[in-house]
Amino acid sequence: MSTYVDEPVVTVSDAALEKVLALRAEEADAEQLGLRIEVTGSRGLDYTYDLAFEVLDEAPASDVRFAVGSGLEMLVPSSDSEKLQGATLDLPAQPGQVGLVLRNPNRPEGTGLGGDVELTGTVAEQVAQLLEHQINPALAAHGGFAELVEVAGTSVRVKLGGGCQGCAMSRMTVAAGIEQAVQSRISEDLTVEDVTDHQSGENPYFAASS
Repeated sequence: MSTYVDEPVVTVSDAALEKVLALRAEEADAEQLGLRIEVTGSRGLDYTYDLAFEVLDEAPASDVRFAVGSGLEMLVPSSDSEKLQGATLDLPAQPGQVGLVLRNPNRPEGTGLGGDVELTGTVAEQVAQLLEHQINPALAAHGGFAELVEVAGTSVRVKLGGGCQGCAMSRMTVAAGIEQAVQSRISEDLTVEDVTDHQSGENPYFAASS
């Protein structure tokens, strides 16, 4: 039997909770079901996930079980607990998008946002090298890229293109990925500013869990 914990590993927004409960109500023996989230791998900067309803009493003993909101219990494999800690299940921010979005501040190991490439030259040159050799190969998995616009004082201004333009998750990508890499590899005093015109993006991606 799964292990019950008091503190949720994943939080659920009110809108997502309403959606999940409505979907569960369509299942047989709905009250016996919990929502299970499992990390299935990684793609670029993000983990990939599988979400499914599962009978709570039949969950693997290695699962962590916790309550979210009113009327929903969730399950997470203990091996994935650290990878999902602090994540939020929500509805997509962009109108017309369907499904659920898992906004996870954690990143897969080996995504290249740290790396061993030697950075040389001015701050702007180092940022450009970091984008070219480490960040863009990861963003390429989404059909996107990031380019340096300028460095103004301690502000690094970047523009996202391709699949990243218009992406509902792009701000998180910048904050959790690019800024973290810039601060850890170049200077903790630097901040990253996204100056992309997201309104004109035509091929956005988003980290949907379905």
